[in-house]
Amino acid sequence: MSWSSIRRVVARLSFVLIALSLWHGSALAAVTVSFHSFNGSVMFGRYPHTFVVFDGKLDDTRQSIHENFGFSAKSVGPSILAGPVEHMIYIEKEKYIRSTNAHFSIVVSDATYRRMKQEVAAWRDAPGKFYDLDTRNCIHFVGRIAELGGLKVAYPKEMLRKPKAWLNYIGTLNPQLGAKPIA
Repeated sequence: MSWSSIRRVVARLSFVLIALSLWHGSALAAVTVSFHSFNGSVMFGRYPHTFVVFDGKLDDTRQSIHENFGFSAKSVGPSILAGPVEHMIYIEKEKYIRSTNAHFSIVVSDATYRRMKQEVAAWRDAPGKFYDLDTRNCIHFVGRIAELGGLKVAYPKEMLRKPKAWLNYIGTLNPQLGAKPIA
């Protein structure tokens, strides 16, 4: 084998190794969005709820992501039944996330993650009374995040106050998720 042949082989091998390392590095970077529900209990002061968890690493900056967001009324009382009330983005404590129902997950691009975060900010920063039990509750918020992730979403009236049943339903609308209904 000549010296120039050896250089060509080494160059090709180097190219393959570089390509593999780039492919491997980008395969490790991804943000996973998981869709959760909390069963809740009126008797124990915590109502049924749904929220999203973002976990992973951005491809472009390698920034680690671990955060969660849900949409809720700032306070719960009889006024919540009468129409819009003040709202907030609710962050679950880490120890409670483990006891919720994880229904399904999707992997999103950096751009989609950033668009989802813009949506979280838009719901958080909406002026006035933005939470409405029937038209803008935690289900609608999580549904919007799901739509941004490319999922099919619908809001059957009979499920608007049943986050676990609703996420089970969304799983059936998106069979590609392979989601198993949670009893």
